[in-house]
Amino acid sequence: MFEAFEDIVRRASQFTEETLEHAGSAHPFDRRAVHEKLPLKVKKLFDDAHYAEATFETYKFLDRKIAKLSGLNETGYKLMMAALGESGPLAINARQSDSEKDEQRGYQFILAGAMSAVRNPRGHEFDYYEKIETCLDHLSLASMIIRKLEEAGHQI
Repeated sequence: MFEAFEDIVRRASQFTEETLEHAGSAHPFDRRAVHEKLPLKVKKLFDDAHYAEATFETYKFLDRKIAKLSGLNETGYKLMMAALGESGPLAINARQSDSEKDEQRGYQFILAGAMSAVRNPRGHEFDYYEKIETCLDHLSLASMIIRKLEEAGHQI
């Protein structure tokens, strides 16, 4: 009985002023083109109004995918800097022209920054609060990164 009540209370946040703007429209994941390969757990956490946890799970997923694709045994910032470095094992393009090298370096720093600025606070802080729009922004960024990796031929 208590579990059913707890579920109702969690879902009640879906009908607050913050989320009423979405009523009657497509799911926020569809409107934001959140990548379909994110774990189902992410959408469940989001739908239950656990926005910080949804973001955290997304970036843990991304971290582990990058580790697997690169074959490196690191995490977070260190992983991204090594995996996507100039001669790192994970290329997003041919890395031949200056433009390609700049793009590679840019994604290296975007991912390293995302691990430090997005993932880490949610993993180290207790009771971290996040608004729905912030969560959707973070999921959109992760989705864009996943699409870029897929465009480069990497299997996510």
